[in-house]
Order: sequence, then structure tokens, then C-alpha cells
Amino acid sequence: MNKFTYQTLKISLPIILLSICLGGRSTLSQTLPLTSNLISFNTPAGERLLLSSRSRSDFFPLSTQFVTQENQAFCGVASMVMVLNSLQVSAPEAPEYKPFKVFTQGNFFNNPKTIKVVSRDIVARQGMTLQQLGNLLASYDVKVEVYHAGNSSLERFRQLAQENLKSSDNFILVNYLRKEIGQESGGHISPLAAYNESTDRFLIMDVSRYKYPPVWVKTSDLWKAMNTQDQSSGKTRGFVLVSK
Repeated sequence: MNKFTYQTLKISLPIILLSICLGGRSTLSQTLPLTSNLISFNTPAGERLLLSSRSRSDFFPLSTQFVTQENQAFCGVASMVMVLNSLQVSAPEAPEYKPFKVFTQGNFFNNPKTIKVVSRDIVARQGMTLQQLGNLLASYDVKVEVYHAGNSSLERFRQLAQENLKSSDNFILVNYLRKEIGQESGGHISPLAAYNESTDRFLIMDVSRYKYPPVWVKTSDLWKAMNTQDQSSGKTRGFVLVSK
């Protein structure tokens, strides 16, 4: 098997896996329509963007840990569960999978350090801020860097995100306002899975799979969506880098 065929096969298998997780293209027809500035991952055009990407190290582990947020306020929890499992951080026991240990949205808050940051009940009612996202991750002894858009820049974000997506064992979560990229409608959190250099687009691995598929978004549009004020904190949204 030549190198091109091997690499194509290596990439295609996670694409097939993710399509199965999403329930196939027929399921995606039930999600909300996308505006013309967004490219659905689960289309030929979206798949080509991944195939031509040179910054996609996070796609493979995230695709195997892809989950749907269990309620409409748990986007941050679902995103953290995906990242912690992808990092193979020591997990608590999950009663439904006993004796196996894995992070779930059900056991994520079963940690004294975690509930000191913010409780499960509060998050279930109102979600979380960018800083709470960072602090919750840090409660599991991973390295966390929190960047508010108001204290950074588009160029710095692009650089840090691309570097992150080129290397393994680290991840990036984005906190953005949906309506600024043409979606409905409030603040949201999801991991980034890849960056396409030729089109300057990032792949958002959207955890609200009942609402939107993973999408490729222009860097400038994503930055604009992150550089918005979160009314809960009075600060801008932004992004979080996570590593062991």
C-alpha cells in the first residue's frame, strides 16, 4: 500500500466512525440549517478540508471520545469529558460501566476539588463561564491556560490553536457566541479538532449533536464570536488550552 493510500485510509476510518456516531447523513437532516459561511464536516467538502489539513492531531482522539451534551447547559461538561478521556487522565468509576473507569457527564462532579469551583446544579441551570471551565479542568490536575479574547488577538489565537492541533496530548476548547457565526443563538463551548491552512478554517467538534453537526468556521468569524462579552462574568469569552 503506497503512502497516499495509507494516509487516506488512516484519515477515512475516523471519518466513518464519526459519521456512525452522528447517526449518518439522514440524522443530520434533522439538525438546524447552516448559513453559507459554515461548512458541515459531514459533507464531501467538509471531509476534503480534513484530508488536506496538516493540523489535525486532535481529530483522531476526540472522534473516539465524541459525546453529546446530556442537557442544553452541559456543553462545557461534555467537552471536558471528551478531553479528559482523550488525555487518558485517571478517571473515577462510572457506576453504569462498573468495574470500568471513565469520565462521564454523570460522574464528572464526583470530585471534591471540582464542586468547590461550581456545582453540578448551577451548571445544569446556567452553564459556565470561561474561567470556570478552566478551573474545572484544573481540578483534575491537568495543565490549563485560559485566554480571554479581550486580552489576546486573532493572530495569537490562530498561532496557539494551530500549534496545539499539530501536536498530540493537548487540546483546545473554545467558548463563543453562536449567533456571531450564524447559529442559534447563545454562548457555547466545544473542542476544536483540526485547522485547514489553505482556507483558514477551524473544525468545531460541536457537542450539541442534536442541534448542529461539526462545522468548519473561518478563523475571523470564530474570533469575533469569542470576542463577545459573557454577561455572567462581565468578561469576554475565549479559549482554553489543556494538556497533561
